[in-house]
Amino acid sequence: MANKAYKFRIYPDDVQKVLFARTFGCVRMVYNHWLARKIRQYEEDKTAVTYTVCAKEMAEMKKTEAYAFLREVDSVALQQSLRHLDTAFQNFFKQPKTGFPKFKSKKQNKKSYSTICINGNIAILNGYLKLPKAGQVRLKQHRAVPKEYKLKSVTVSQTPGGKYYASILFEYENQVQEKEMQSFLGLDFSMHELYRDSNGNEPAYPKYYRNVEEKLVREQRRLSKMQKGSNNRSKQRIKVAKLHEKVSSQRKDFLHKLSRQLANAYDCVCIDP
Repeated sequence: MANKAYKFRIYPDDVQKVLFARTFGCVRMVYNHWLARKIRQYEEDKTAVTYTVCAKEMAEMKKTEAYAFLREVDSVALQQSLRHLDTAFQNFFKQPKTGFPKFKSKKQNKKSYSTICINGNIAILNGYLKLPKAGQVRLKQHRAVPKEYKLKSVTVSQTPGGKYYASILFEYENQVQEKEMQSFLGLDFSMHELYRDSNGNEPAYPKYYRNVEEKLVREQRRLSKMQKGSNNRSKQRIKVAKLHEKVSSQRKDFLHKLSRQLANAYDCVCIDP
Protein backbone atom coordinates (compact mmCIF):
# COMPACT_ATOMS: atom_id res chain seq x y z
CA MET A 1 0.00 0.00 0.00
CA ALA A 2 1.11 3.55 -0.75
CA ASN A 3 -0.04 7.03 0.22
CA LYS A 4 -0.74 10.05 -1.93
CA ALA A 5 -1.80 13.56 -0.89
CA TYR A 6 -4.00 15.96 -2.84
CA LYS A 7 -3.94 19.64 -1.92
CA PHE A 8 -7.13 21.58 -2.61
CA ARG A 9 -8.11 25.12 -1.80
CA ILE A 10 -11.15 25.50 0.45
CA TYR A 11 -13.46 28.46 0.98
CA PRO A 12 -14.90 28.43 4.53
CA ASP A 13 -17.68 30.82 5.50
CA ASP A 14 -17.36 33.28 8.39
CA VAL A 15 -18.58 30.78 11.00
CA GLN A 16 -16.18 28.11 9.75
CA LYS A 17 -13.29 30.60 9.77
CA VAL A 18 -13.95 31.30 13.45
CA LEU A 19 -14.00 27.56 14.16
CA PHE A 20 -10.74 27.05 12.27
CA ALA A 21 -9.12 29.88 14.25
CA ARG A 22 -10.25 28.26 17.51
CA THR A 23 -8.95 24.89 16.39
CA PHE A 24 -5.57 26.36 15.44
CA GLY A 25 -5.36 27.96 18.88
CA CYS A 26 -6.44 24.85 20.78
CA VAL A 27 -4.01 22.62 18.89
CA ARG A 28 -1.20 25.08 19.65
CA MET A 29 -2.22 25.27 23.34
CA VAL A 30 -2.30 21.47 23.70
CA TYR A 31 1.10 21.10 22.04
CA ASN A 32 2.73 23.77 24.22
CA HIS A 33 1.07 22.57 27.45
CA TRP A 34 2.31 18.99 27.17
CA LEU A 35 5.67 20.04 25.80
CA ALA A 36 6.22 21.92 29.07
CA ARG A 37 4.85 18.89 30.94
CA LYS A 38 7.33 16.56 29.23
CA ILE A 39 10.23 18.92 29.94
CA ARG A 40 9.37 19.16 33.66
CA GLN A 41 9.00 15.39 33.95
CA TYR A 42 12.32 14.73 32.28
CA GLU A 43 14.13 17.30 34.45
CA GLU A 44 12.69 15.73 37.62
CA ASP A 45 13.43 12.03 37.15
CA LYS A 46 14.71 11.59 33.58
CA THR A 47 11.54 9.74 32.52
CA ALA A 48 9.34 10.37 29.50
CA VAL A 49 5.60 11.07 29.50
CA THR A 50 3.99 8.78 26.93
CA TYR A 51 1.24 9.73 24.51
CA THR A 52 -1.25 7.55 26.42
CA VAL A 53 -0.64 9.45 29.64
CA CYS A 54 -0.96 12.80 27.87
CA ALA A 55 -4.23 11.74 26.20
CA LYS A 56 -5.72 10.66 29.54
CA GLU A 57 -4.68 13.94 31.17
CA MET A 58 -6.23 15.90 28.32
CA ALA A 59 -9.50 13.96 28.65
CA GLU A 60 -9.66 14.89 32.34
CA MET A 61 -8.74 18.49 31.57
CA LYS A 62 -11.61 18.83 29.08
CA LYS A 63 -14.09 17.97 31.84
CA THR A 64 -13.16 21.09 33.85
CA GLU A 65 -14.83 24.46 33.29
CA ALA A 66 -11.50 26.23 32.82
CA TYR A 67 -10.79 24.19 29.70
CA ALA A 68 -14.33 23.75 28.42
CA PHE A 69 -13.30 25.49 25.19
CA LEU A 70 -11.39 22.35 24.19
CA ARG A 71 -14.72 20.56 23.75
CA GLU A 72 -15.77 23.01 21.03
CA VAL A 73 -13.19 21.80 18.51
CA ASP A 74 -12.37 18.48 16.84
CA SER A 75 -11.11 16.08 19.52
CA VAL A 76 -9.15 14.03 16.99
CA ALA A 77 -7.20 17.16 15.98
CA LEU A 78 -6.14 17.62 19.62
CA GLN A 79 -5.07 13.99 19.82
CA GLN A 80 -3.07 14.40 16.62
CA SER A 81 -1.27 17.36 18.19
CA LEU A 82 -0.18 15.09 21.05
CA ARG A 83 0.95 12.44 18.56
CA HIS A 84 3.03 15.01 16.66
CA LEU A 85 4.63 16.10 19.92
CA ASP A 86 5.41 12.50 20.89
CA THR A 87 6.93 11.87 17.45
CA ALA A 88 9.05 15.02 17.74
CA PHE A 89 10.43 13.83 21.09
CA GLN A 90 11.21 10.35 19.78
CA ASN A 91 12.96 11.77 16.72
CA PHE A 92 15.10 14.02 18.90
CA PHE A 93 16.34 11.18 21.11
CA LYS A 94 16.91 8.90 18.12
CA GLN A 95 18.54 11.58 15.96
CA PRO A 96 19.57 14.67 17.99
CA LYS A 97 20.39 16.52 14.78
CA THR A 98 16.65 16.92 14.18
CA GLY A 99 16.57 19.42 17.06
CA PHE A 100 14.60 19.62 20.29
CA PRO A 101 10.83 20.33 19.96
CA LYS A 102 10.04 24.04 20.15
CA PHE A 103 7.04 25.85 21.58
CA LYS A 104 4.58 27.07 18.95
CA SER A 105 4.15 30.84 18.84
CA LYS A 106 0.79 32.56 18.58
CA LYS A 107 2.38 34.94 16.09
CA GLN A 108 3.37 32.12 13.77
CA ASN A 109 2.25 33.03 10.26
CA LYS A 110 1.29 29.59 8.94
CA LYS A 111 -1.34 27.74 10.98
CA SER A 112 -2.57 24.18 10.56
CA TYR A 113 -4.17 21.19 12.22
CA SER A 114 -4.60 17.54 11.24
CA THR A 115 -7.48 15.13 11.76
CA ILE A 116 -8.04 11.47 10.90
CA CYS A 117 -10.93 9.93 8.98
CA ILE A 118 -12.97 7.76 11.38
CA ASN A 119 -16.30 6.17 10.45
CA GLY A 120 -16.84 8.49 7.48
CA ASN A 121 -16.50 11.76 9.42
CA ILE A 122 -14.46 13.15 6.49
CA ALA A 123 -15.62 12.95 2.88
CA ILE A 124 -15.61 14.79 -0.45
CA LEU A 125 -19.18 15.37 -1.60
CA ASN A 126 -20.24 17.37 -4.68
CA GLY A 127 -17.71 20.16 -4.41
CA TYR A 128 -17.67 20.20 -0.61
CA LEU A 129 -15.30 18.77 1.98
CA LYS A 130 -17.01 17.34 5.03
CA LEU A 131 -14.98 18.01 8.19
CA PRO A 132 -15.66 17.25 11.88
CA LYS A 133 -17.32 20.17 13.70
CA ALA A 134 -16.99 22.44 10.64
CA GLY A 135 -19.48 20.56 8.46
CA GLN A 136 -19.36 20.99 4.69
CA VAL A 137 -16.70 23.42 3.48
CA ARG A 138 -16.70 24.58 -0.14
CA LEU A 139 -13.88 22.91 -2.03
CA LYS A 140 -12.15 23.73 -5.31
CA GLN A 141 -11.39 20.26 -6.64
CA HIS A 142 -9.06 20.76 -9.59
CA ARG A 143 -8.46 17.04 -10.15
CA ALA A 144 -10.47 13.88 -9.75
CA VAL A 145 -9.62 11.34 -7.06
CA PRO A 146 -9.75 7.67 -8.16
CA LYS A 147 -12.61 5.73 -6.61
CA GLU A 148 -10.33 3.00 -5.29
CA TYR A 149 -8.42 5.53 -3.15
CA LYS A 150 -9.19 5.39 0.59
CA LEU A 151 -9.27 8.68 2.49
CA LYS A 152 -7.00 8.56 5.55
CA SER A 153 -6.53 12.07 6.99
CA VAL A 154 -6.82 15.80 6.29
CA THR A 155 -4.57 18.72 7.21
CA VAL A 156 -6.28 22.12 7.16
CA SER A 157 -3.88 25.07 6.86
CA GLN A 158 -4.06 28.84 6.56
CA THR A 159 -1.37 30.77 4.71
CA PRO A 160 -0.02 34.15 5.88
CA GLY A 161 -2.10 35.75 3.12
CA GLY A 162 -5.32 34.36 4.57
CA LYS A 163 -5.99 31.52 2.10
CA TYR A 164 -7.19 28.12 3.35
CA TYR A 165 -6.04 24.77 1.99
CA ALA A 166 -6.84 21.14 2.74
CA SER A 167 -4.15 18.51 2.18
CA ILE A 168 -6.05 15.21 1.89
CA LEU A 169 -4.10 11.98 2.32
CA PHE A 170 -5.30 8.86 0.48
CA GLU A 171 -4.15 5.25 0.64
CA TYR A 172 -4.08 3.07 -2.46
CA GLU A 173 -2.61 -0.16 -3.72
CA ASN A 174 0.69 0.62 -5.35
CA GLN A 175 1.10 -1.12 -8.69
CA VAL A 176 4.34 -0.20 -10.44
CA GLN A 177 4.23 -0.80 -14.19
CA GLU A 178 7.54 -1.80 -15.73
CA LYS A 179 8.47 -0.06 -18.96
CA GLU A 180 11.40 -0.44 -21.31
CA MET A 181 13.40 2.79 -21.36
CA GLN A 182 14.19 4.15 -24.80
CA SER A 183 14.60 7.93 -24.43
CA PHE A 184 17.01 9.49 -21.93
CA LEU A 185 17.82 13.03 -20.82
CA GLY A 186 20.53 14.35 -18.49
CA LEU A 187 20.21 17.54 -16.44
CA ASP A 188 23.07 19.55 -14.97
CA PHE A 189 23.15 22.71 -12.88
CA SER A 190 23.34 25.98 -14.78
CA MET A 191 24.60 29.20 -13.24
CA HIS A 192 22.60 31.42 -15.58
CA GLU A 193 19.36 29.46 -15.99
CA LEU A 194 17.53 26.67 -14.17
CA TYR A 195 19.51 23.80 -15.74
CA ARG A 196 21.29 22.65 -18.89
CA ASP A 197 20.26 19.36 -20.45
CA SER A 198 22.29 16.82 -22.41
CA ASN A 199 20.95 18.27 -25.68
CA GLY A 200 22.48 21.66 -24.88
CA ASN A 201 19.18 23.39 -24.10
CA GLU A 202 18.67 25.81 -21.22
CA PRO A 203 15.06 26.75 -20.36
CA ALA A 204 14.46 30.45 -19.87
CA TYR A 205 13.57 30.74 -16.20
CA PRO A 206 11.11 33.61 -15.58
CA LYS A 207 12.46 35.81 -12.81
CA TYR A 208 9.19 36.20 -10.92
CA TYR A 209 10.79 37.68 -7.81
CA ARG A 210 12.77 40.26 -9.75
CA ASN A 211 9.61 41.36 -11.56
CA VAL A 212 7.92 42.40 -8.30
CA GLU A 213 11.03 43.31 -6.31
CA GLU A 214 10.48 47.06 -6.53
CA LYS A 215 6.85 46.78 -5.46
CA LEU A 216 7.78 44.38 -2.68
CA VAL A 217 10.47 46.73 -1.35
CA ARG A 218 7.99 49.61 -1.36
CA GLU A 219 5.33 47.65 0.51
CA GLN A 220 7.82 46.27 3.03
CA ARG A 221 9.12 49.79 3.69
CA ARG A 222 5.57 50.90 4.46
CA LEU A 223 5.15 47.92 6.78
CA SER A 224 8.33 48.72 8.72
CA LYS A 225 7.11 52.27 9.47
CA MET A 226 3.72 51.24 10.86
CA GLN A 227 3.01 50.85 14.56
CA LYS A 228 3.15 47.30 15.85
CA GLY A 229 -0.23 45.93 16.87
CA SER A 230 -2.24 48.40 14.77
CA ASN A 231 -4.92 47.39 12.27
CA ASN A 232 -3.10 49.16 9.44
CA ARG A 233 0.03 47.12 10.12
CA SER A 234 -2.03 43.92 10.09
CA LYS A 235 -3.55 44.85 6.73
CA GLN A 236 -0.15 45.80 5.32
CA ARG A 237 1.37 42.53 6.57
CA ILE A 238 -1.27 40.58 4.66
CA LYS A 239 -0.56 42.65 1.54
CA VAL A 240 3.16 41.82 1.73
CA ALA A 241 2.38 38.16 2.42
CA LYS A 242 0.15 37.99 -0.64
CA LEU A 243 2.97 39.30 -2.83
CA HIS A 244 5.30 36.60 -1.53
CA GLU A 245 2.60 33.95 -2.02
CA LYS A 246 2.04 35.06 -5.61
CA VAL A 247 5.75 34.74 -6.41
CA SER A 248 5.88 31.33 -4.72
CA SER A 249 2.79 30.12 -6.61
CA GLN A 250 4.18 31.32 -9.96
CA ARG A 251 7.47 29.55 -9.30
CA LYS A 252 5.76 26.30 -8.29
CA ASP A 253 3.45 26.45 -11.32
CA PHE A 254 6.40 26.88 -13.68
CA LEU A 255 8.39 24.03 -12.10
CA HIS A 256 5.43 21.63 -12.06
CA LYS A 257 4.61 22.28 -15.72
CA LEU A 258 8.23 21.94 -16.79
CA SER A 259 8.74 18.70 -14.85
CA ARG A 260 5.53 17.30 -16.35
CA GLN A 261 6.78 18.10 -19.86
CA LEU A 262 10.05 16.29 -19.19
CA ALA A 263 8.27 13.29 -17.65
CA ASN A 264 5.98 13.00 -20.67
CA ALA A 265 8.76 13.37 -23.25
CA TYR A 266 11.41 11.07 -21.77
CA ASP A 267 11.43 7.63 -20.18
CA CYS A 268 14.40 8.39 -17.92
CA VAL A 269 15.73 11.71 -16.61
CA CYS A 270 19.12 11.71 -14.86
CA ILE A 271 20.12 14.60 -12.58
CA ASP A 272 23.67 15.42 -11.51
CA PRO A 273 23.77 15.29 -7.66
